[in-house]
Amino acid sequence: MAKSYEKAGVNLEAGYEVVRRIKQHVASTSRVGSMGNIGSFGGMFDLGCLNIKEPVLVSGTDGVGTKLKIAFAMDKHDTIGIDAVAMCVNDVLAQGAEPLIFLDYVAVGRNVPQKVEAIVAGVAEGCRQAGCALIGGETAEMPGMYAEDEYDLAGYTTGVVEKSKLIDGSKVAVGDVLVGIASSGVHSNGFSLVRSIVERKGFGYRQRVGDCDEEFADAYGDRTLGDVLLTPTRIYIKPMLDVIRQCDVHGVCHITGGGFDENIPRVLHEGQGLEIKEGTWKILPVFQMLEKWGKIPHREMFNIFNMGIGMVVVMPENEAVRAMEILKSHGEEASVIGRVTGTPGVNII
Repeated sequence: MAKSYEKAGVNLEAGYEVVRRIKQHVASTSRVGSMGNIGSFGGMFDLGCLNIKEPVLVSGTDGVGTKLKIAFAMDKHDTIGIDAVAMCVNDVLAQGAEPLIFLDYVAVGRNVPQKVEAIVAGVAEGCRQAGCALIGGETAEMPGMYAEDEYDLAGYTTGVVEKSKLIDGSKVAVGDVLVGIASSGVHSNGFSLVRSIVERKGFGYRQRVGDCDEEFADAYGDRTLGDVLLTPTRIYIKPMLDVIRQCDVHGVCHITGGGFDENIPRVLHEGQGLEIKEGTWKILPVFQMLEKWGKIPHREMFNIFNMGIGMVVVMPENEAVRAMEILKSHGEEASVIGRVTGTPGVNII
């Protein structure tokens, strides 16, 4: 026992217990190419196991942002890891890459093994959904940097795509359609504003939504406001990889911070723009709640939140029906929400 270190606020024994607790969760994410065991100094993956002639590695890193504050308030930590995985793997998917590996970083004010296990169990669940291996990570106990009951969570992923199949937006053309895939909720962006709205209204995260506002009682039943807001970010890897393999995909956009206005134009060429038709998909009640409670201008909502669309696929019009059939077979809701135009800007009708 390192008594001196423990007096300074760092419990090494708790760290060892965390490693013991998370081994089963890490093992559940193993896939072809995985090498080594948790606890090694570095995570390994054997690219030689993959049948790829010209592999291009695509990497991404991200965190969960202030959505963590709601997890703290609810003392619910088993889904936030899914968000960390989703934010990373959905980004590399935008280049057509299949995520292979994931690493997590958890920094805590006080190491509570049960809590850290719940966080990592969520990370492992996200990795299983994405088909990637959790090959390592780091848990850092940092008293004085974080409050005892708080933590930060970040992740990193690397994916691979055949060079000839890299999706870089170069084929996007005027007339291409936008196939939007439904989100599960707010996902992991805009939570500084979300929390500000909830605090200004004086609502508690443990209150039922219907008790906060009767208008939304039917939409969410007995669910609490915190439970609705903590709905994990949707992971689109498996259905989207099928679409990419079977259809002519010109561009893929992960709808995160900045909403429609910042994310979809990333795949456009100079002189191109977007026409998006509202009403071609379902705007989830959670966004209607936030718009009403925060008195946010309707058009501005599309520049902040995903508004019910978590991923957009840009493709020729004659490919859209096939793509939506594939997505439906995976249980995804999808629709044509707009098209690429020859007029710069994002026009939402």
